[in-house]
Amino acid sequence: MNGNVEMLNYICQNAEMGRDTIRQLIGISQDEEYKKSLQSQLQEYTSIYDSADKKLKELNKDAKNINSFSKVSAYAMINLKTLTDKSPSHISEMLIQGSTMGIIDLTKKLKEYADADQEILSIANKLLKLEQNNVEECKKYLQ
Repeated sequence: MNGNVEMLNYICQNAEMGRDTIRQLIGISQDEEYKKSLQSQLQEYTSIYDSADKKLKELNKDAKNINSFSKVSAYAMINLKTLTDKSPSHISEMLIQGSTMGIIDLTKKLKEYADADQEILSIANKLLKLEQNNVEECKKYLQ
């Protein structure tokens, strides 16, 4: 597997985790205005996932999705953390923490795969910008 495929798989997994988390939180949140903000983030993650997945298919590869254990663990943790507090402030705090981890990991990957195809690096940078924008958007809801 070359760096292009590895980077695309990383993008897919990162966007998949973001997409799945946001979908779950839309179902948990009780604030309609906040849900609109989450819907916007969901569309962006889906778009980035689709772009990376399409590029993988052009390379005759399939996306390596997040393993089931990681998905179930994340799902259970989100349910646990929102059991007693479903407020936009609390959910935003959780999202800021997740996006910050994504920013750190993606920044490292961009350095590791700096020689990847420019189109792939462009998708990765779009994901990085999304994570950074999500942090700023979520800050508006902190109390």
